[in-house]
Amino acid sequence: MQEQRYSATGKRKSSVARVWLQPGTGRIVINKKPIDEYVDRETHKMLIAQPLMLTGTHGKLDIMVNVKGGGTSGQAGAIKHGISKALLDYNPEFRQVLKRAGFLTRDSRVKERKKYGQPGARARYQYSKR
Repeated sequence: MQEQRYSATGKRKSSVARVWLQPGTGRIVINKKPIDEYVDRETHKMLIAQPLMLTGTHGKLDIMVNVKGGGTSGQAGAIKHGISKALLDYNPEFRQVLKRAGFLTRDSRVKERKKYGQPGARARYQYSKR
């Protein structure tokens, strides 16, 4: 009999993370690399582990992640979102805790497009009176 696997998709900025959870020893593998090898910042590691700490499942589940697009912060946010959604699949009783912490809401903030005739999204070229 195969162990039960729970999957979900997390998104943040332009990053998309596909997450699979299964009962295990707490290993986290991101794009076929251990978390310590893939994630360089300690804050990103903490961000990824937040939903696990909150639900008390840290060290009880093996997590496998495929993530693409965006930068390191966006990918960490996408993984966190994906883990939160997969935990809901694993145990629906976690919903209230995760919802209250805001982990189930997709952070929809994305970079604003640059407008023509301007140096940036909101920035303007300096006005010269004379």
